[in-house]
Amino acid sequence: MEELLKLLESRHPEVDFRTNHSLVDNGLLTSLDIVYLITEISEIFDVVIPPLEITPENFNSAEALYALISKLTDE
Repeated sequence: MEELLKLLESRHPEVDFRTNHSLVDNGLLTSLDIVYLITEISEIFDVVIPPLEITPENFNSAEALYALISKLTDE
């Protein structure tokens, strides 16, 4: 989780990713941010996020995104 938080904070240091649960809904993460994150997550965690998993719910919080990464690494 710490590695994911570092990644998120490097993109938007002004956002508290530990407590915010509306990153997409509040416009804190844009579509360009999501594309960037998908690419970086693929490299860092060695997972591919399938298109069906690219939903606001999976990117609305660091916890949701980490849960997705964990799920994909377990498969």
